[in-house]
Amino acid sequence: MFKPKTQEQHGLNIIIVGCGKVGATLVEQLIKEGHDITIIDKSPKKIQAITNTYDIMGLVGNGASYSVLMEAGIEDTDLIIAVTESDELNLLCCTVAKQATDCAAIARVRTPDYSREVGYLREKLGLALIINPELEAAREVARILYLPTALEVNSFAHGQAELIKFQIPKGNLLDGMSIAELGQSYTSGILVCAVERQDELFIPSGDFRLQAGDRMSFVAPRNAARPFLKYIGSKTQRVKDTLIIGGGKAAYYLASRLISAGISVKIIEQDAQRCEELSILLPKAVIINGDGTNEELLKEEGLQYVESFVPLTGIDEENILLTLYAKQVSKAKIITKINRITFKNVINGLDLGSVVYPRYITAEAIIAYVRAKKDSMHSNIETLYHMFDSRAEAIEFLVDKESAVTNIPLMDLPLKKDLLVSFINRNGDILIPSGQDCIKAGDTVMIVTTHTGFHDIQDILK
Repeated sequence: MFKPKTQEQHGLNIIIVGCGKVGATLVEQLIKEGHDITIIDKSPKKIQAITNTYDIMGLVGNGASYSVLMEAGIEDTDLIIAVTESDELNLLCCTVAKQATDCAAIARVRTPDYSREVGYLREKLGLALIINPELEAAREVARILYLPTALEVNSFAHGQAELIKFQIPKGNLLDGMSIAELGQSYTSGILVCAVERQDELFIPSGDFRLQAGDRMSFVAPRNAARPFLKYIGSKTQRVKDTLIIGGGKAAYYLASRLISAGISVKIIEQDAQRCEELSILLPKAVIINGDGTNEELLKEEGLQYVESFVPLTGIDEENILLTLYAKQVSKAKIITKINRITFKNVINGLDLGSVVYPRYITAEAIIAYVRAKKDSMHSNIETLYHMFDSRAEAIEFLVDKESAVTNIPLMDLPLKKDLLVSFINRNGDILIPSGQDCIKAGDTVMIVTTHTGFHDIQDILK
């Protein structure tokens, strides 16, 4: 059953339990990173489909069973990732695996009851990571609603820095401006690190000229993004209210974040019992029992006037149709959550604005952990984010010791092409670096690059 690792392979032996959306996304991404994967699921049909697509081992069975784990080769496994539909089963899989061997374990846990106890569970069960896709998706949605002109807002350096994606409108100050001119006219610490124009992606140098329609990603210290967007004439106030369709876990997590930030929340949910639960969990939200895909109801509840609209039904097609409808009747900031649809080109063509993919958020957190686990010599990956449909990566490295990249001015480092050192975090101060700045041991450093698969800070060198 188990294939021994040859000398040339540096990948990890990984067992994934659960072959749903997240499991399949993990297989797809971890295969690219060169790991040996065995997947376990109770459904023979799912196992067959995924083993026909990828060169991986598949095993039909219960991932929490000791004998199934032994058959899957748990004794030689570096990492087990449990992403079944059941939180309890995921925690049990990891516990059984940890008893059998000394592998690292990651569990997906989505229930709010357990999410409050993440620290305790992680420590007591010896888990490397506990991941909650709904909570992570809610965080991402909330960050965008705090800065509604942004298409995406990702946080780095424990929230001290942000990577913001923004589409340049017609007639904007940036239209026709070069990166160097922007640096001269606006001097307080932002850095344009990637630009998508039609289907091309650029890591721009100083003479690159921005155009209307470009989707540009820039990095800024946490308090610098708003002033910059204001400077280029964009709205920067957070939304005052939001209408959420669907009352699932993601809606609960999002509503509680928004309410605590003083944003008023209305949720439309079809299931009467869930409405009662939500009204107890979220006393400050307005909970409506009804069909959120009904035009009349949406008008009645003021869709035309809300400042933001977030369809969070469990059905991607419904979320997309609701977004397209809302775009016709309202000026709201709209964020679409997409769980499983893989027609990325079709979705990009629909101009849905901000789209959040919980399964990719989960996969990125796990891949960052896996890359960091591959025994980097001089650094560790803190955060990893795939940009522009995985055509570029933003990676935050913790530089824990001196190496070939430290104490040398950036302008003198032989850096690879298509790569930018976007910020240096030194003791909580975010520096947008110039050519004279050096990376020092103890810094965390963010790199944006179209190269993939960096494990160590020294990978930035030619």
